[in-house]
Amino acid sequence: METYYHPHDLGKFAEMGKGNKSLWDKFMAYYNAVFAEGALTEREKALIALAVAHAVQCPYCIDAYTQASLEKGSNIEEMTEAVHVACAIRGGATLAHGVQMRNVADKLSM
Repeated sequence: METYYHPHDLGKFAEMGKGNKSLWDKFMAYYNAVFAEGALTEREKALIALAVAHAVQCPYCIDAYTQASLEKGSNIEEMTEAVHVACAIRGGATLAHGVQMRNVADKLSM
């Protein structure tokens, strides 16, 4: 079955620098600084990235941060829990935006 997502394309990510090397270099400098050890460990940052990857539904990021999480010492239980945290936040945010729906419905029903 043909899909939009091709796992081998993740390896082509750096090709995005071909269109504008200056912007690519700035992005990579920022990206590398974000994922460097700081107040959070690299392992913690990989777990956060894994959860966010699921929330934004990026299959390339899911692949990359599953690998990064494992390489940095996380286990499947921790990774699964991180995905559930993303699920709870995404679901809760959807419900919280329901308040907007109720506000509009109440206003239009007056």
